[in-house]
Amino acid sequence: MSQVRSAAVAGSFYPKEPQALRAALAGHLARALAGAAAGAVAAETSAGAVAVRSGDATPGHPKLLLVPHAGYIYSGDVAASAYALLAPLADQISRVVLLGPVHRVAVRGLAAPLAEAFETPLGRIAVDQAALALIDDLPQLLRSDRPHAMEHSLEVQLPFLQTVLGSDFSLVPLAVGDATPQQVDEVLERLWGGDETLVVISSDLSHFLSYQQARARDQATVRRILGFANDLHGDEACGAMPLNGALITARRHGLRPRLLGLCNSGDTAGDRQRVVGYGAIAFEAAPAQASAGGGERSGKTSGKSSSKSSVQSGGENGNAAADDTLGPVLLATARAEIAGALGLAAPAPPAHARLQAPGASFVTLHDAQGALRGCIGQLEACRALGEDVRHNARAAALRDPRFAPLTAAEWPGLQIEVSLLGALELLPATATLEAAAAGLRPGIDGVLLEWRGRRATFLPQVWAQLPQPRGFMQALLQKAGLPLDFWASDIQLWRYQATAFEETPHEHAH
Repeated sequence: MSQVRSAAVAGSFYPKEPQALRAALAGHLARALAGAAAGAVAAETSAGAVAVRSGDATPGHPKLLLVPHAGYIYSGDVAASAYALLAPLADQISRVVLLGPVHRVAVRGLAAPLAEAFETPLGRIAVDQAALALIDDLPQLLRSDRPHAMEHSLEVQLPFLQTVLGSDFSLVPLAVGDATPQQVDEVLERLWGGDETLVVISSDLSHFLSYQQARARDQATVRRILGFANDLHGDEACGAMPLNGALITARRHGLRPRLLGLCNSGDTAGDRQRVVGYGAIAFEAAPAQASAGGGERSGKTSGKSSSKSSVQSGGENGNAAADDTLGPVLLATARAEIAGALGLAAPAPPAHARLQAPGASFVTLHDAQGALRGCIGQLEACRALGEDVRHNARAAALRDPRFAPLTAAEWPGLQIEVSLLGALELLPATATLEAAAAGLRPGIDGVLLEWRGRRATFLPQVWAQLPQPRGFMQALLQKAGLPLDFWASDIQLWRYQATAFEETPHEHAH
């Protein structure tokens, strides 16, 4: 009988019962996809880069992920922001090289298991013996099950991988102890492979600082990671040993880092006296060329806003991009409403005839670091556009259930985006997921899915993160709490178009 490394932290770091575990994972991934729909966080690759929204950079192929490894109630949403990127690649990724720090057993170098499979409540994953043979001769490699037996930094990643990749992938699990960046880099270079291989580095950030101290420390650490620093210390990231080496490899291969999420346990399920920091970063291979219609949006308005329009012609908002005056008015309307809700002064928005006509909108907020801070909207026009924008702006600031209410202290760095939606168009019923995906227009269509009380939508901006129609639809199904490959003949799909207006970065940061 083959040796199996059994789950050691099921029931403590994540649910032990398969049904409860699947529900927890679905919830984390759905919230991550909702964040991507509203505009996930990205980052430029220079050492002093400032976080920018994902619509401002073309995502590439995720080759390496940095993810946290705390209990799911603490860091699950942050981890999911990285794993959600993999759903469209399930048929492509066949091997995962997983590195994490040791917490309970001292190791000199990197430890690979003797076990032939790792088990979680969702099933077994085969250890890739052929891949391990490629590194067996390296002096920094140790073969032992002992470092893996109770190690949670690797185990907590496995249910996420099983959920987004299915069962058809093999695992190269490496528990990293006292290893130099060069030793880790040497191992990764031999295992790098092509698009079939994904590298995952498991690491939390700062430990047991106060809430404000952790925020400052983790932001500084993330900037160092984005700049490919390879001298990180354990007080910056508990997985500094594997991460330092991975950053050498990633830089040599020309990967581009993109910040997906950053928070600490004080933001999720812990107090704010002693917190642990969590970050998720995707390191992506630059796309060979921009995919046609893959979420690119064109057009500029005059005034202090930019318009990113998915509308080509027609529809209720078909002339939105061509109306240079509308974007600034919508943004000023949203900003004045939020200022009033916070008891602050803001200039009164100018009048515009379109504000009195029926309209549907989404208002998305980002903080000074570019992180999503709220997103609320209306898919169908049920009131005057001006009233809809005001309602959604106040709700995004104060009533988005994913976030604490906005505070006046956050006002100076607040960035606002208003998306103006066109009419919903019911699409013909299809017999298969593939047929439904084939009927979509990448970069143009926002999509609403409904099935027996389940409902989910992606704005057209999401094509920037999910450029392939099948992957787009799979992620939408997942957001609705349905399996990736689920389909039923009574699923209803609507499409709509949208024009997004956003403020010029730092325009209001005084």
